[in-house]
This record gives sequence, structure tokens and C-alpha cells, in this order.
Amino acid sequence: MQTNKENLIVKKTFEFSTQIMIYVDLLMEKRKFPLANQLFRSGTSIGANVREAQNAESKDDFIHKMKIAAKEADETEYWLMLCKINSSYPSPDDLLKQIDSIHKILSKIISSSKSKIPSSNYQITKLSNQ
Repeated sequence: MQTNKENLIVKKTFEFSTQIMIYVDLLMEKRKFPLANQLFRSGTSIGANVREAQNAESKDDFIHKMKIAAKEADETEYWLMLCKINSSYPSPDDLLKQIDSIHKILSKIISSSKSKIPSSNYQITKLSNQ
């Protein structure tokens, strides 16, 4: 059954990616190339993984892809924190607020998805994927 309900995490991570692109352009103008490249990759990867999770082959695959998105969000937050403490970088405060919100949503999605799977089933799948 198809619904017209908007997918909040897909929307938020897409919008975040567009904001990361704008911020990276500012970093490039300031010739902060290495950090700009890292931030571009991790910051846009969050939404790409969330989007990929929408077509997951199973609930376990969905959780796995969402966990990858969460890891990319952690990495992105790290790069943004580095920018924040350095006065020669543009302020990433708005992006840090957005990534905090994305973290919370991803954590909730992962935990609620895990609770819908019998724990023995999740452990077996997790072990077989290692």
C-alpha cells in the first residue's frame, strides 16, 4: 500500500546534503581543500545511504544501511567540529544543529527497527554477514 506521507529522514538528509555542498564551496574558496573533500564525501553519503535503505532487501539490510548512514553522520560531525574550533573556517553552527537532529532520527529508526526483529534472527543474520 503506497502512502503520500513524506519520509522525514530522506527529506532531512537530502536537504543536509545540499547545505553541505554550499558549505564545502565556502571551504574551497578559502582553499581548505583536504577538509572540504572529506566533508563533502561523508556529508553527502548520509543521504545516499538513507536513500539506498529505502530499497533494502530485508529488515536486516535496512538496519545495516541505516547504521552506515549513522556512521557517516558521526564522521561528518567530527569534520564540522574541527571547522568550528578553527576561526579561519566559516561557522558550521547550523550544520551542527542539523546533524544533531539527523543523529537523533537515525538512532530512533535503528532502535525501533531492531525491536521489530526477533533478536535471535538479527544475531544469526549479523553473524552470517561477517
